Amino acid sequence: MIDPKLLRSDLQGVARNLARRGFVLDVPKLTALEEQRKRWQMESDRLRSERNANAKSVGMAKGRGEETGPLIARGEQLTHELARVDESLNAVQAELERWQLGLPNLLHDSVPDGADETANVELARRGEPRRFEFTPRDHVELGERLGGLDFEAATRISGARFVVLRGAVSRLHRALAQFMLDLHTREHGYTEVYVPYLVQSQALVGTGQLPKFEQDLFAVRSEQGFYLIPTAEVPVTNLVREQIVAAESLPLKFVCHTPCFRSEAGAAGKDTRGMIRMHQFDKVELVQIVRPEDSYAALEQLTSDARRVLEALEIPYRVVALCAGDVGGSSAKTYDIEAWLPSQKRYREISSCSNCEAYQARRMHARWRNPATGKPEPVHTLNGSGVAVGRALIAVLENYQDEDGSVTVPRALATYMGGCERIERS
Repeated sequence: MIDPKLLRSDLQGVARNLARRGFVLDVPKLTALEEQRKRWQMESDRLRSERNANAKSVGMAKGRGEETGPLIARGEQLTHELARVDESLNAVQAELERWQLGLPNLLHDSVPDGADETANVELARRGEPRRFEFTPRDHVELGERLGGLDFEAATRISGARFVVLRGAVSRLHRALAQFMLDLHTREHGYTEVYVPYLVQSQALVGTGQLPKFEQDLFAVRSEQGFYLIPTAEVPVTNLVREQIVAAESLPLKFVCHTPCFRSEAGAAGKDTRGMIRMHQFDKVELVQIVRPEDSYAALEQLTSDARRVLEALEIPYRVVALCAGDVGGSSAKTYDIEAWLPSQKRYREISSCSNCEAYQARRMHARWRNPATGKPEPVHTLNGSGVAVGRALIAVLENYQDEDGSVTVPRALATYMGGCERIERS
């Protein structure tokens, strides 16, 4: 949520910033709502002040033994009028909050301009794509030849955009997740957490998926109103919801492995082959809760932590800064890490690392007590994939394939694979 004080003091500046995303802010509508709020607030304050003064007059009149009937009657009238005015004030405030919850975050000044992913800016590359002496197969063909990817069985069970993993390929998937958890906890200082996969709507409002992106979620038919998590970012970031975090405990750094569930409502016709875009997939998620002044240094560190996964796996990758039109709604600035896929001869996203600044914290009422002021203030929240397990599996299968269709196990995963050095057709 954008700071309401900023919306009141510099609405035009907010509109210009959001326009970089292609978001058109209805300034006249918001201005009119704010004027209504001010009028009802002033009237509410006036009536409350008069009612308080009237109550004092009643007490004084009683002390003097004077008639209090007219004063009591006036007090009852003021209470009735105040209730009517407060009802109108609450209605306007609810409408303003609805508007505010629908606004994306303000972009950091360093975010490059641009309307879509074609304007993203490459910042770094690491590793040279392997030169194959044969035509590399894609992960679908490799996985099926190895007996490890079964899309047909998944379709019979659940429909499109699901997969069944079998045998050594399934173990490789598990090994990747375990390797990432160990890397981030042992070397990068994250605390591992296990969280619910079902959340209530308030958690999704807190991280920004609701109300705007409900079509991307899977709602569960239940009295509790649960949703399946689209990413561990939701439950993990909400660990500090409605909390005042002690300054000395910051930064908080969490890592979490969960399945993720997304409807892919806006992805019709995109990446229909294979595991690139699934309804169910696994991620190892990184979340940091930090002091505001530390959040951009934390973004660089979090991105470095995610990059380390691909470096250890020896998979070529690049880092790009997302342009204004491609940054997610909750983020102020985002880096994407893209792994090289030989079959597509291109880099594909495997991690997205974002600084949400105070946007999520305001929605969650997540604060820290600033020692300099002694007052609670919003924390800054960051998140990133460290990394997407299914896409890491794709990258390993394709980059480590051999001409006969077998796949060499990366050295970093050897212990997690029980000494297995090569995956071959069983």
